[in-house]
Amino acid sequence: MSSHLRSEMPATDLMARFADAVPPLTASQALLEAERCLYCFDAPCTRACPTRIDVPSFIRRIADGNLRGAAQTILDANPLGGMCARVCPTEDLCEKVCVRNTQQDLPVAIGRLQRHAIDTLMQSPRPQVFQRAACLGERVAVVGAGPAGLACAHTLARQGYDVEVFDARAKPGGLNEYGLAAYKTAGDYAQREVAWLLDIGGITLHNGWRLESALQLQALRDEFDAVFLGIGLDDTHSLGIPGEMLEGVHDAVDFIAALRQARDLEQIPLGRRVVVIGGGMTAVDAAVQARLLGAEQVTMVYRRGESSMSASKDEQHWAQTHGVTIRHWLAPEEVIGKHGKVQAVRFARQTLQDGRLLPTGETETLVADMVLKAIGQTLGNPWLRDAGLELARGRIVVDAQGRTSLPGVWAGGDCIGGLELTVEAVEHGKRAAHSIHAQLSAARDTATQHREIAYG
Repeated sequence: MSSHLRSEMPATDLMARFADAVPPLTASQALLEAERCLYCFDAPCTRACPTRIDVPSFIRRIADGNLRGAAQTILDANPLGGMCARVCPTEDLCEKVCVRNTQQDLPVAIGRLQRHAIDTLMQSPRPQVFQRAACLGERVAVVGAGPAGLACAHTLARQGYDVEVFDARAKPGGLNEYGLAAYKTAGDYAQREVAWLLDIGGITLHNGWRLESALQLQALRDEFDAVFLGIGLDDTHSLGIPGEMLEGVHDAVDFIAALRQARDLEQIPLGRRVVVIGGGMTAVDAAVQARLLGAEQVTMVYRRGESSMSASKDEQHWAQTHGVTIRHWLAPEEVIGKHGKVQAVRFARQTLQDGRLLPTGETETLVADMVLKAIGQTLGNPWLRDAGLELARGRIVVDAQGRTSLPGVWAGGDCIGGLELTVEAVEHGKRAAHSIHAQLSAARDTATQHREIAYG
């Protein structure tokens, strides 16, 4: 790998490339944008939001100059509303169904207005808008300090539970800290948001603790009144082709995490010609950041057509405007190397026949000195089934309240599947927290009734 291009670029210029992808709105811009909202009754934007933020309500508060009230409305529904305002594919959710679209107009910039309200609150002298309820004396363990785990912990702490959060990483935040492009979460925002969440009180964080056995899970069940698993996806898919272990072949998630945690971007290994295999948001984040770091040529390669890519059209356009070439209908066949290092990737051209993806017999070889695999992640953790958890399609099975097959254990986030979005993980955590609260409250009421009967 080489840093030839970066050595010619001042460090300040390199860092500037990873500043906010979308600049925040000014106060006047936010006011003008808020006044475009029609404040719809039974608003489709609210229904399209996985966390059901009352969008017209918070935008009306912005228009009225009540930014604190707007932020409280957002955070009451989504305690990670600041991060979601930055990374949510609003173009496919709330803004897609904005009534303004039907009037041949641009949708209201809901995501940017949400960020404006939250950022204003976070920068104020009193950013905390919630008060923790009286301590109930019951304890809940949350495994995983990602969006699902943090949302679950915060929701329970507000209700008076003592919550202990266990996470394997050195920093909390999960994918918000380690898995998103730096230009989406500039200014160490993930950690500032975690600090706000913990400020509610009642939450104890344990870093460097990994759940890796059925015995550990049983110990948590014995010690705590309830357990929530927000463990994410532990492993990455393998290409399963010759040459995958050559030097220069990396997982895209590892590349992104290393970039996010690097103190000196010039030390990030980088090739001149980078091939990113995959068609999702992780592939886009890796490809764009490789270009921003100084790679001469970056090519995203996907085995199906454009319409099948999980990256949104906006994400694809973002990649292309940053000089990333996107190729379709090519499936990796072999990573070609010399002296143990990657030199190229051979792809088999694909076509659809009767709904099946089949090779045409043609191949194409792309020169590469770095290959980033972004073909998805898997649950891993083979002990989970032995612990008594029901699994299906590589995910933990839960019911509509987030309850697993193990009594007293709930789960949410990527480990149970779904859209694999931050905002959806937040909703999973909230949903489980409400279910935990309902179950523990019912048990508490039953115990009280038994005591009253026993003592007359």
